[in-house]
Amino acid sequence: MYVLWRIVVKELQQLRRDPKMLRLLIAAPVIQLLALGYAANLDVRDVPLVLVDQDRTAASRDLLDRFTASGYFQLAGTVDSLSEVDPWLLEGRAQVALVIGAGYGRAAAGDGVPEVQLLADGTDATSAGIGLSYAADILGRESVRLAAARGGPGLGRVELVPRVWYNPDLKSRWFYVPAILALLLMVMTLVLSSMGVVREKEIGTLEQVMVSPVRPWQLIVGKLFPYAVIGFVDVFLVVAIVVLWFQVPLRGSFLLLLGLTMLLVLGNLGLGLLVSTIARNQQQAMMGAAFVLMLPQIYLSGLIFPIENMPPAIAAATYVIPLRYYTTILRGIFLKGSGIAVLWPEALALAGFAVAFLALASLRFQKRVE
Repeated sequence: MYVLWRIVVKELQQLRRDPKMLRLLIAAPVIQLLALGYAANLDVRDVPLVLVDQDRTAASRDLLDRFTASGYFQLAGTVDSLSEVDPWLLEGRAQVALVIGAGYGRAAAGDGVPEVQLLADGTDATSAGIGLSYAADILGRESVRLAAARGGPGLGRVELVPRVWYNPDLKSRWFYVPAILALLLMVMTLVLSSMGVVREKEIGTLEQVMVSPVRPWQLIVGKLFPYAVIGFVDVFLVVAIVVLWFQVPLRGSFLLLLGLTMLLVLGNLGLGLLVSTIARNQQQAMMGAAFVLMLPQIYLSGLIFPIENMPPAIAAATYVIPLRYYTTILRGIFLKGSGIAVLWPEALALAGFAVAFLALASLRFQKRVE
C-alpha cells in the first residue's frame, strides 16, 4: 500500500508541476459539456422549406401558414415550378419542398381531395423521416379541420404524397457510414501527427536533429509525409468498403472526393503539428488532439447531430470547424452526386484552413528550432 500511495503522490505532484494539464483536465470537460450538451439534439425544428405554390389561393397560403406556425418548418424561399426545387435541395438551402398543386383551394372547398406533395432531402435520413412525420401530422389536423367545416368525417381529406430524394428508403446507414471516413482520417492524421515532435523530444533525438544540417521545412515535410500517405491509403480502403460492402452509392466523382479529402488531411496534419509544438509530452499531445480538438469537431460538424437543431450561438461556432465543410462534401459527393460547381465554397474553406494551420505550425516549429 505504501508503494501505491507514493505512486499516487508522485502523479499528483506531477500534475501540480504542470498547471496547463491541470487546467485542461478541469476546464475542458466543463466547456465541452456546456457546448456539446446543446449540440447533442436529435429534435428537428426550423427545417428549411422551399415552397412551390401552383394554386396561389387563400387556402394554399393558409396551409403554408400552418407549416411555418408549427415551429417545425421555416420558409427558406419560394419557386414557381417543380423543376426549380432541385438546386435548393442539392445545395442544402432547403431540406424539404412543399408542393401545393393547382386546384388545391377548389378541391378543399368542394368535394375533391386536395393533394399536397412533400419532397425531402434523404441524405439526412433521421431529419427527413422526422420532417415527413411532422408534415403528416400537420396535414392530418388540416384534414380534420376541413372535414369539420364541411360537415362530414370523410370530406376535406388532404392527401400527402411524399417523395424522398437522394436516399429514397431513408437508410440511416447511408447517412452515417460515410462519416467513418472522416473519423478515421481524424485519428490517423490529427492524433498521430500531434505526437511526432513530442516523441522526438522525449526520447532525446530532437536535439540531435536540430543540430544536423536539415532545414526546418525539410523536417516538417519529412515528419508529415508518412501520415499523408497513410491518409491517402485510408481513403481508398474506406471508400471501397463503404461502396462495396455497405452498398452506399458513390454518385459523384471519386477523384474530386480524393482531392478534397487531401485538403482535409493537410489541415489536420498542420493542426497536429501545431499541437505537438505546444505540448511538452505525449500525454499533453494526445489530450490536446483527441479531447480538445477531435471531439468538438465530431459533435459540432453535423456528422452526428444536425447543425440546424443547434442554438444560434453554437451553430455560428461550427463555421470554424473544418470537419463541418468536409461533412457537406462527403454527403454531397456520395449521395447527391455534387460536383465542384456546388462544393467550391467548402473546398475553399478547407484550403484556407490547411494553409493557415500549416503556416502557424511551421512558424512555431521554426521558432522552436531556432
